Formats: sequence, C-alpha cells, structure tokens
Amino acid sequence: MSAEPKPAPMLVGAATVFTVRDIAASRDHFRDAHGFAITFEWGTPLHYICMCRDEVQLHLLSAAQTERRPGQSGLCIFVRDVDAVYEDLKARGAKIVKPPETYAYGMRDFDALDLDGNQITYGMGVNETEK
Repeated sequence: MSAEPKPAPMLVGAATVFTVRDIAASRDHFRDAHGFAITFEWGTPLHYICMCRDEVQLHLLSAAQTERRPGQSGLCIFVRDVDAVYEDLKARGAKIVKPPETYAYGMRDFDALDLDGNQITYGMGVNETEK
C-alpha cells in the first residue's frame, strides 16, 4: 500500500512591513489618509502594528526596535479603480506625489508617500485600447 503524496506547501498571504520613526503618527496616517483599519497592536511601548484595507495587509515596525532604516520601503497595491482610489486618498489628505497616469507597461497608477517617505504605488492593469 503506497502513501498518498503530500500536497506541496502553499503560500497563503503576505504583508509589507514599513519601518517608521513615530509608530503612533504612522498608524494614524495610514488609518486617516489611506483608509486602513488597525487589526493588531503589540508592545509596551507600542512597537508593532498590523493594518488592513480590503485584502491588503500593511505592518508598521518602530525604528526603535530594529536596525532597519525608516523611509526605505515601497509597496505596490493593485486596485480595481485607480482613479476612484486616487480621489478617495486625495480627499483624505494623503501625500500624493504623482497623479494617475497610464503607462506603456500596461498600468495606470499613482504614487503616494507616508510620513517617513515610504512609497505606495496604487495601480491597475489597462487594456491596449485604453492606452
């Protein structure tokens, strides 16, 4: 009698971790300016936060707890309607550094920065006929 083959290991999720100088201010920024909800906070003093918006997870790590430098990270978030997300974040006061534009590489996207300079690109694929 042969044993059933084991299923291959499966990756089931990922979260970007931004190193930030002021974790409380960054938490408030992502909550208020980017619409993320706080799902978990850890440490006394506070040094790690998990946040979500829809299917996207973002974690914040206090620079006081690591050798990683703040402001050196980036995140690309894929969305269904980049122009609607742009208008939402603009109305919330997010620091937009480049408005939505359609590019030859098949994406329409825009860039925002957090309080430390970490870059968040929001984008969506476009059809050839939309370019």
